[in-house]
Amino acid sequence: MPPTTATYSQIDADRVHFAHGPIDLIIQASGNAAAIATAHQAAWQRFQTILAELVLELAALRRPITPETPILQSPIARRMAAACLPYAAAQFITPMAAVAGAVAEELLPFYTHPAIAKILINNGGDIAIGFNQPDQTARIGIYSDLAKLDAAQIRGELKLDGTITITAASPIRGIATSGWRGRSFSLGIADSVTVLAATAAAADAAATMIANAVNCDHAAIIRAPANQVKDDSDLGDRLVTREVPPLPNHIVQQAIEAGLAKGYEYQQRGLIHQAYIFCQSQFGSLP
Repeated sequence: MPPTTATYSQIDADRVHFAHGPIDLIIQASGNAAAIATAHQAAWQRFQTILAELVLELAALRRPITPETPILQSPIARRMAAACLPYAAAQFITPMAAVAGAVAEELLPFYTHPAIAKILINNGGDIAIGFNQPDQTARIGIYSDLAKLDAAQIRGELKLDGTITITAASPIRGIATSGWRGRSFSLGIADSVTVLAATAAAADAAATMIANAVNCDHAAIIRAPANQVKDDSDLGDRLVTREVPPLPNHIVQQAIEAGLAKGYEYQQRGLIHQAYIFCQSQFGSLP
């Protein structure tokens, strides 16, 4: 087997950083130091195999998911497909919509140990959460608009738009964010859509779909075919958002309402628990 190009670094006493190509994980664990160190090493061994495993099935993962899609081999690929399938009958979606959350989930079992109180695996903002002790909580910050993030905030205290507290008693184990400013393409104009769901992969797929729905037709919005921006995009020639100028408030509100309607549908179907939408300083959330 060729040497891996993956990297492992210790950020501080509580956090480690795993990176390999487009996969970028920050893993935070609390509890017994020896148990956590053992878990980190086991997770690291698995992590080094993930990218090559996904590349083997990349062509299939970039195709639209349908009930007839052949069974994928990798457990991560199968998790991606399962998270996206509930949306496939009504809209275009490929398993890639859930890749970040599905990868984060893959490492959670390595931290299932009674001496490890809780674990957060953050893959570029898509977070898998694990609790091994019933009294634990996880506090997650929401930062809605990456365009406002400057060096001073990175070095100092982030001015968060909100916080979410997840308890061990809650059914929520995944949080994901999507939007046109993120690292993945979006068809919509949301600065960010944050979704809470039972798993990180489920949250990832739903955040993608709701962010696509936060949309409007306006001549000033700049869009381009996805495959002209990135030639291997799974979105093909679908128009993705590249620039959104300030829009009239009523148009922004209509776009948010369209996203909330989609989120409410998913909530009623049991696919998600909550969604928070931010767009040009306006905000909406599900009941």
